[in-house]
Amino acid sequence: MSELLTPVEMAQADALAGTVEALMQAAGRAVARAIVQRYPPCRVLVLAGPGNNGGDGVVAARYLAQAGWPVRVLGLAEASVGDVRRAELVIDALFGAGLKRDVAGQAAALLTAARRIVAVDVPSGVDGATGQVRGYAPQAELTVTFFRKKPGHLLYPGRGLCGEVLLRQIGMPEQVLEDIRPQCWENTPALFALPRRAGTGHKYAAGDVTVLSGSLPGAARLACAAARRAGAGMVTLAADVPMVLPEAGLILRTEPLVALLQDRRRQTWVVGPGLGLAAAGGALVALVAAGGKTIVADADALTACAGAPEKLRGIAVITPHAAEFARVFGAIGPDKLDSARRAAALCGAVVVLKGADTVIAAPGGRAAINTNAPPYLATGGTGDVLAGLIAALLAQGMAPFEAACAGVWLHGEAANLAGPGLLAEDLPQHLPAVMAALL
Repeated sequence: MSELLTPVEMAQADALAGTVEALMQAAGRAVARAIVQRYPPCRVLVLAGPGNNGGDGVVAARYLAQAGWPVRVLGLAEASVGDVRRAELVIDALFGAGLKRDVAGQAAALLTAARRIVAVDVPSGVDGATGQVRGYAPQAELTVTFFRKKPGHLLYPGRGLCGEVLLRQIGMPEQVLEDIRPQCWENTPALFALPRRAGTGHKYAAGDVTVLSGSLPGAARLACAAARRAGAGMVTLAADVPMVLPEAGLILRTEPLVALLQDRRRQTWVVGPGLGLAAAGGALVALVAAGGKTIVADADALTACAGAPEKLRGIAVITPHAAEFARVFGAIGPDKLDSARRAAALCGAVVVLKGADTVIAAPGGRAAINTNAPPYLATGGTGDVLAGLIAALLAQGMAPFEAACAGVWLHGEAANLAGPGLLAEDLPQHLPAVMAALL
């Protein structure tokens, strides 16, 4: 159930199901059950809007009342701030995920006055498609949604306002997905299968990754370490100057790029981390011109394409953070998912738009939103690790979108194992355990 439905797609699902009243009864019952399981009996106020969201709240109130809870149901026009303040728990059933206008005035005043909130579908004011706040949105402790989550549950700031998100099935037939054909998913292992080595395989059969390095090779070394731990059979650090490599098993080559390109085994390349703008730009041109290469572009390679996304044509995966993305494609704007998709279509590469809610988007429109990355992953060098990790999966035969999804998910899980105080160099050593758990 990792598919994500926009509010428009969810409305299509409701229409295809054709049983609105039964679905509303099941949704309200699910909200009531979630509350009974998590809270002691208390004074509850349901703020009920005029649509199906409000109907779900009314049904939840009825089930709570049958369980002996003191419950009131008030519409937007009749509720007062005093009513809200007297309630120990407020069920926010004012507006659903498909909100078309900003939450302000009376609605905002009522929600601001609530001490504790359980939201039906999404907290009122959170756009279900983008996660953006329309006017005002409250902080919910719990959000109960139905059938499938929406992008707004996973994208910030909405993700932070939802609190715990419970997904409940309410009798919606799964067949409606065949008509809707969703193109966005929560990034989970359901989206990919990690490569398995053949019993008779050899190191080159497991893929060869070459990472280009400048005179400051720290970033490139991180990418190399990740590529090795993620299963690449051979990993080479290609540097423009001689250097000492303390890592046993890592190959150093100092020949010019044109010479390295003659080796047909070198099919997968990482370009950008620590390379420098001039070198990265030239290397990117040479790699694309060579043809048939699988390229991961990050850091300096992206900045070298500032304002010229067409230069990224021929790249398999790009991994920009927000600032790098803006340099190449322009500001992200309020719809991060749409921005990533547009960028992927423009440059022809899978875009990994990094952040607390990393979005992976393919040129054809498929997209995934990642949710497993802990906040302490935000430290220098972790992006270099991700680039090397994705390159290793590509080298082992994974398709670009699946390799990017897998790399981002494994990256997050390795960070969770490393825990607080994480350093970028900690991540590669945790990858084997994470991968073993999946394999």
